[in-house]
Amino acid sequence: MDRRRFLSETLLAGVVVSFPAALRAQGTPQGTPQRASQGRATTASLPPLTVYKSATCGCCRAWVDHMRGAGFTVRTVDTEDLGRVKGELGVPGALQSCHTAVVGAYLVEGHVPAADVKQLLARKPPVRGLAVPGMPIGSPGMEQGDPRDYDRYEVMAFTAQGRTSVFARH
Repeated sequence: MDRRRFLSETLLAGVVVSFPAALRAQGTPQGTPQRASQGRATTASLPPLTVYKSATCGCCRAWVDHMRGAGFTVRTVDTEDLGRVKGELGVPGALQSCHTAVVGAYLVEGHVPAADVKQLLARKPPVRGLAVPGMPIGSPGMEQGDPRDYDRYEVMAFTAQGRTSVFARH
């Protein structure tokens, strides 16, 4: 094979291999239907999650297991001064729960379902984080008793200024 043919075939092969990646990098054009997997963070793309919790809290451990089961890499930090951590991170008082997590640029307060955290990461809304105030029975990490008796609850989005809105209902 001569040098010119070799170079042209090599160049063509590189274009064929890199073209799909270039299309993905550009995103979906306006009006193009999206596949079901788009708009969701994939397990491979999930940033690590750091959870601040009490060493003795069983529901916090159960929530960590829930997040690991959903594909997150989780690092836990046991602390006896969660109030200080929440204050330093900026979790509004009315939204506080038993543990606080940091994932990417966001905070996750309390028993937020992994699917909602993945939606947050995929959508990238201009919020500081998500919270499930209190400890609703049936939320991830709080599963106990008869599922027919589980609480209905809302996942709240919150801004750095403390504004809130409903992100999801369960």
